[in-house]
Amino acid sequence: MSQYDLAGLYDFLTQTPEKGLRGMLVDSKPMTEVHFNMMIKIVRACKMEEFAECFDKQDFPKIKFGPAEVKLKEKFWGDCEQSLNSRGLLGPALPQKIAA
Repeated sequence: MSQYDLAGLYDFLTQTPEKGLRGMLVDSKPMTEVHFNMMIKIVRACKMEEFAECFDKQDFPKIKFGPAEVKLKEKFWGDCEQSLNSRGLLGPALPQKIAA
């Protein structure tokens, strides 16, 4: 179970125009153009549940990555988390209702 509202993040990433996202996220500290392209590729390849699982496990869906992306895989999720947090895009997870 994630500490973040990944459904909200996924919706934001899928509903916001790519140009706007690029302008908001790419600053090379640590989110580079390669990070951004990789994140968009992952979001497009996944449904929300798979995206959330990849984020939590710091794993990747079965998609093809280019050489620059392969070099980033080890630090990718940490860098994304740092960038998304610094911009206020990672909200806390919503409390789950417990069945009575």
